[in-house]
Amino acid sequence: MTRLRRLRRTEAIRNLFAMDRPSRNRFIWPVFLVEGSGRKESIDSMPGQYRWSADRLVEEFPAGVKSVLLFGQTEGEKDEIGSSAADPGGVVQRAIPLLKKAFPDLVVFTDVCLCAYTSHGHCGPHDGEGDIDNDAACEMLARVAVSHARAGADGVAPSAMMDGQIAAIREALDEEGFKKTLLIAYSTKFASTLYGPFRDAENSAPSQGDRQGYQASYRDPDTAVRESLVDEAEGADALMVKPALWYLDLIGKVRARTLLPVMAYNVSGEYSMIQAAAKAGFCDLYPAARESLYAIFRAGATQVISYWTPFYDEIFGKDA
Repeated sequence: MTRLRRLRRTEAIRNLFAMDRPSRNRFIWPVFLVEGSGRKESIDSMPGQYRWSADRLVEEFPAGVKSVLLFGQTEGEKDEIGSSAADPGGVVQRAIPLLKKAFPDLVVFTDVCLCAYTSHGHCGPHDGEGDIDNDAACEMLARVAVSHARAGADGVAPSAMMDGQIAAIREALDEEGFKKTLLIAYSTKFASTLYGPFRDAENSAPSQGDRQGYQASYRDPDTAVRESLVDEAEGADALMVKPALWYLDLIGKVRARTLLPVMAYNVSGEYSMIQAAAKAGFCDLYPAARESLYAIFRAGATQVISYWTPFYDEIFGKDA
């Protein structure tokens, strides 16, 4: 008689046949940066996450974190095109060399977008008809990406979901001599309800309308996969599916169509839901986080961008 329980009889036997736990090297920590110094501000909607000034981040940088994805914002005046995102003295541009000096082996990626810098909270300027001007946005995104590369970023990650943004940024990076800078595409990023805590942390919610006109539709999975294939053709070094947990099928579909790395962004809403469920007593925090992260890797992700990254030891154990 077939008895599958034989494969689960003891912990040692279970471990023998289980998939390997994901290495901490596969995790990227999204970090929210703010201006000034000495700042570490709790984010109410994201327990355990903070807004950091660059100096405080360096002082309290979590042990074991190998890679970061930096998100900036401005507390100064915002304009229609988000011009301050490309400011050489901006919060991201100043944080990069500080982090690289303090942690030479840290891999530093930067988010390239405009929503936290525009007066209206959208990912590009408006055209004469009130729509987002795709090509003007690409031009501005390229300027931002070059400013990050010039500051020393290992890679830039444009998240605006503008058509042609990968080609525009790759061309600009190459022309400015940054041919070694990685280009990580937010290639399949959905118009999702799961970004609320992030927008709270970044002060980046649109003042009117939504982003369904440029972010992918969860009702159109074929076009969502095409988004990643187009970004690969335009020169992306890695692809991404965002969010992760509600889009495990899309992670698998993109993975089946490419040999590029396929990252998954375990977004703020996914993180905060588990935090809230654990606080309510519906689950145990770290076991629930562990199970969810295994699901993302099992779906085919090669790297995971996750707010759980600083808690790797609590989730997987120090011997991992």
